[in-house]
Amino acid sequence: MKKYRVGIVGIGAVGAEMIKVLRQRDFPAEEIRVLARSERDEIINGETFHVVPASVEAFKGLDFAFFAGTEGAKGASQQFGWQAVEQGVIVIDNGDDYRMDSRVPLVIPEINAPALQKHQGLISNPNCSTIIALMALAPLHRVARVRRFIASTYQAVSGTGRNAMQELEDQVKAYAAGKPLKHSAYPHQIAFNVIPKIGGLKPELPGHTSEEIKMRNETRKIFEDKKIRVCATCVRVPVMNGHSEALNIEFDRPMDPDEAHTILAKAPGVKVMDNMESDLYPMPIQVSGQDDVFVGRIRLDESVKNGLALFVCGDNIRKGAATNAVQIAEKLLEMKK
Repeated sequence: MKKYRVGIVGIGAVGAEMIKVLRQRDFPAEEIRVLARSERDEIINGETFHVVPASVEAFKGLDFAFFAGTEGAKGASQQFGWQAVEQGVIVIDNGDDYRMDSRVPLVIPEINAPALQKHQGLISNPNCSTIIALMALAPLHRVARVRRFIASTYQAVSGTGRNAMQELEDQVKAYAAGKPLKHSAYPHQIAFNVIPKIGGLKPELPGHTSEEIKMRNETRKIFEDKKIRVCATCVRVPVMNGHSEALNIEFDRPMDPDEAHTILAKAPGVKVMDNMESDLYPMPIQVSGQDDVFVGRIRLDESVKNGLALFVCGDNIRKGAATNAVQIAEKLLEMKK
């Protein structure tokens, strides 16, 4: 089997998870080169990696480069992405810099892998909350077109990065010790609280945040349907890892829960967990560390014609970021055969 030289740009929560996923999935990497701001050694899952400063020259000889920046972080792919492509590197970007760029496919491999055939060297990962929602919606959309959906998200602090995870832990410890709760990662205390604002405000849709607009725009691009209507309310919750979403869907024809259950049970990358009598439903604590997106609470939504409601959970660091990126590379290798 041919081996490939792989670069990881950024070694935060997502970058570290990308290395774990590459190893766990036996990606044929003869080299994993880690690039970041400063030179140092990092231990990831018991393996030591020497981090080299990111520069145009540092991409020389690589076959793939995964840009692993935390959601909302700017700079790395803007600075180095296309220059790496010019050196023959295939860039898979977890950030949002190029998601809506017409040159760049926005890919969830289980949903729209054929879009990779048009790539020009740079491919984008969708936003984590978009991936988790569409893993459940796409199999249904293939059978009965989704005209509209409302997404209410419950997003874990790991989506902000390691500093936010540490902040939640510190606040819980401070609360237990009767000490003041300090915050810096968020504008408010996150422990025992929810914050209904993720991302900045965008003038293109007043009152909506960038995270909410991403779900609308990215869904339209991935589904190749500019008419689909999306309303998202994205909320940060005091959960360490694993995003949850309540989805209320309007189809172009009736979709009953049994039909939806059958469709989703056969969908790759989806696990149905739906038995209310036995208290069986998706929760973030179950999906952390998993690559499947879990779906449950499948029921009619009688507030709208042809409506269905469901609840989904997924690991935002794995399928919502690292695993999806590695799956894109795997799909590209598969397409070369």
